[in-house]
Amino acid sequence: MVQAYILIQTEVGKAAAVAGEITDFAGIISAEDVTGPYDVIVRAEAENVDQLGKMVVAKIQNVEGITRTLTCPVVHL
Repeated sequence: MVQAYILIQTEVGKAAAVAGEITDFAGIISAEDVTGPYDVIVRAEAENVDQLGKMVVAKIQNVEGITRTLTCPVVHL
């Protein structure tokens, strides 16, 4: 199992709607609107890195109002 934080920038005023929509996707542990350079931070999990990538590209990046994402896989050192 691969887990990651996905940092999302949205259009002005869209953070709450984006977080609310993403929360319903399979594999999403949490989605919260935050302040700072990013508007929403998502914690997600998938079977492998390929599935994680597909989730980000095919689902998350297609949500209306998202302008940019940055995916940060969790590592255990």
